[in-house]
Amino acid sequence: MTAIPTPKLSHMGLFTRDIAPMLDFYTGAMGLTITDAGTYGDPPSRIVFMSNDPHEHHQFVLVQPGDTSDADAEGKFVAQQISFLVGSLEELQELHARITGAGQSIDREITHGNAWSFYFHDIAGNRIECYTHTPWYVPQPHAQSMDLTQPAADVRTQTERHCRATEGFMMAEDWRAKIAAKMAARA
Repeated sequence: MTAIPTPKLSHMGLFTRDIAPMLDFYTGAMGLTITDAGTYGDPPSRIVFMSNDPHEHHQFVLVQPGDTSDADAEGKFVAQQISFLVGSLEELQELHARITGAGQSIDREITHGNAWSFYFHDIAGNRIECYTHTPWYVPQPHAQSMDLTQPAADVRTQTERHCRATEGFMMAEDWRAKIAAKMAARA
C-alpha cells in the first residue's frame, strides 16, 4: 500500500521586472546563496535559484520574464509558483493520481534531474508544483518530460540514464557538499 502523501510547502518563485536589485537584496540582506542560474523559453526568461540549506537546491527563485509586457498583461509580477515537497516518487505518483482524480488537469510532468515534478493550477488559478528529490544533480534550469503513470522503477531508470548523459551531472550528495562549502565561505 502506498503511503498517503503529505505535501509540505517547500519553496516559492517570484516574477520580477528587474532581477539585479532583487538578487542584491536576497543574497545580501536575506543571506541566500545562488545555487544555479540560467535562461529558459523564447524569448529567454532569466531564472536564478537560491537557498540557505545545502539539502534544498532552491528555497527561493527569481524569474525575470523575457517579455515583460506579456507578464504585465497577465499580472505575473507576483508568485511564479508555489511548490510542495513529498517524501518519495511513490508518494508523488499517488498525489498525482489524487489531483487528477479531483478533476485538475496536469500541465507538465518533468524531471529537473534533481527532482521529479508535476505542475497544475489549483481551483483559483494559482500555479502549483508538487515534487520529490532524486539522488542526482544536473545544472538548472533543466526539464525533461516524463510520465508519472509509469511504474516507479521505470521512472527511476529513465531519469538516471538521462541525468548521467547530461553535462554537469553529479550525485546529489556531492552537489550538497559543494554548495555547503560555498555557503560556509559566505558565513
